Amino acid sequence: MKLSIINGPNLNLLGSREPSIYGNHSFEKFLIELIKIESTIEFIYNQSNIEGVIIDLLQEYNNDTNVKGIILNAGAYSHTSIAIADSIKSISKPVVLVHISNVYQREMERRTNLLSANAAGIITGFGLSGYLLAVEWFKMQTKSSASL
Repeated sequence: MKLSIINGPNLNLLGSREPSIYGNHSFEKFLIELIKIESTIEFIYNQSNIEGVIIDLLQEYNNDTNVKGIILNAGAYSHTSIAIADSIKSISKPVVLVHISNVYQREMERRTNLLSANAAGIITGFGLSGYLLAVEWFKMQTKSSASL
């Protein structure tokens, strides 16, 4: 199975950005561990601080017949981007949203998620383990499809 992981703005700073909220590990180090744990899955990883690039990636991976789904941490764009919300709505691949922190315990503006209505699901507040939980969901979907 092939999955795309797309991280949004400021997630390139993981490990150094507000470690009390986001932890001390870079995403690159985490990805190495994720690949070891999920050795049967091929991951495509992208990070961008630019809204339009995230939209282009969503559309690109939607058109890639080998990609089974998308794990998206849109960061602050989750709370502001109607454009990314429209992109998720317009593609056919399932998108699982991940937030490292529990956004519902933070500032009020982070409690609105414009992307969630069209996502397959949301995982929030479990740190980097949220990505692993998203992978597990995709694996369960593949098993369910295979048994039908």
